[in-house]
Amino acid sequence: MDTAIIDQERRLVTELPGPLSNELDARRRAAVASGVSSVYPLYVARGAGAILVDVDGNQLIDLGAGIAVASIGHAHPDIVAAVQRQVAEFSHTCFMVSPYEQYVAVCEALAAVTPGDHDKRSALFNSGAEAVENAVKIARHATGRAGVVVFDHAYHGRTNLTMALTAKNMPYKDRMGPFASEVYRVPMSYPYRDPEGMTGEEAAERAIELIERQVGVANTGCLVIEPIQGEGGFIVPAPGFLPALAEWCRANGVLFVADEVQTGFCRTGDWFACDDEGVVPDLITTAKAMAGGMPLAAVTGRADIMESVHSGGLGGTYGGNPVACVSALASIEVMQRDDLAAAARRIGATVTETLRGLQADLQGIGDIRGRGAMMAMEFVRPGTSEPDADAAKRIVAACHRAGVVTLSCGSYGNIVRLLPPLVITDGLLADGLAVLADAVHTALD
Repeated sequence: MDTAIIDQERRLVTELPGPLSNELDARRRAAVASGVSSVYPLYVARGAGAILVDVDGNQLIDLGAGIAVASIGHAHPDIVAAVQRQVAEFSHTCFMVSPYEQYVAVCEALAAVTPGDHDKRSALFNSGAEAVENAVKIARHATGRAGVVVFDHAYHGRTNLTMALTAKNMPYKDRMGPFASEVYRVPMSYPYRDPEGMTGEEAAERAIELIERQVGVANTGCLVIEPIQGEGGFIVPAPGFLPALAEWCRANGVLFVADEVQTGFCRTGDWFACDDEGVVPDLITTAKAMAGGMPLAAVTGRADIMESVHSGGLGGTYGGNPVACVSALASIEVMQRDDLAAAARRIGATVTETLRGLQADLQGIGDIRGRGAMMAMEFVRPGTSEPDADAAKRIVAACHRAGVVTLSCGSYGNIVRLLPPLVITDGLLADGLAVLADAVHTALD
């Protein structure tokens, strides 16, 4: 891709945040609800590839990709051209009123790239939370069962139903209830914190026993799971966990719903995280990287399940907006053409080597985990497994001050996560990781 308009290098011309960012932050405090927070007050003016340029002219290495949205990089020329063409033609009709080809083409593309070769149908929405909420609606309608099983450390969104599915209280749920009913939570496979030696199959048996005893198979419509948990801490379940759950679902008429909003579209080194163990979900939710920064989400699933919903039972005014649809089609084409799944694997190998080196040199890094270009470090008090959220907070802030965008996450707030654009250059990745390494050494030495 052509990123010549912005050199792919980190460049600081002011202290961070700079004076114009500080001015904007003052305006923000007077106009924007304080419940909408930001990681660091650096206000962005432009972007290209894996570089963000703030309003003061500082060039920042983006190792967050807008929480895995900008996987093909910022301002990709193919996306820019597709969006400009579509806006000049028409930007909205509402697919439920006057349909258009772009929506159909996205659904065809989703049928081709999502796991499994069965007959599929899709419905398009605006956000990951909206997709998850509709997946639950579809599962309940198709099975006639109301119960929804979710997992510890899960994050599925901020709508009322998806808040019920999300595990973490603060900041997502505190004093915002009551929440939707018939939602049941069971333990996730969390190799770092599970009993030593617990296998994926054993962790699945632990969860299944609770479902059967506390919910009842006949009451359970679907099981909703992130194949690799995102906001909950980039938790990669032990091998065998997902296949065992999927097999139990098939045997008991429970729908297996994979929330691949963050993991989907090449992020983990496969097109979808489920692909790693050959798990084929009944329903899969997608968003984020699918549309290159435009708001678009989807539920894709087995045709018989999706077709069980009556006409008019799914939809929304903006869902499958034509501008977002052409952006998605261009994004998927770029991912296929440039083999960004392979790029994610290369990024993962480089990041893993750096993080393992830090772990070997320093106390306080309890775990290194992830897959592909979705990697994380879990920080703990030296000599213990007690979460150290302060260390993660200091590291993220230090990276931002040095011009590298990183993110924290986790149920305990003690995870630093990396989600670089899959088009990041080797040199830019090396520079970003060097800044991260300095921040980790400063925080832990």
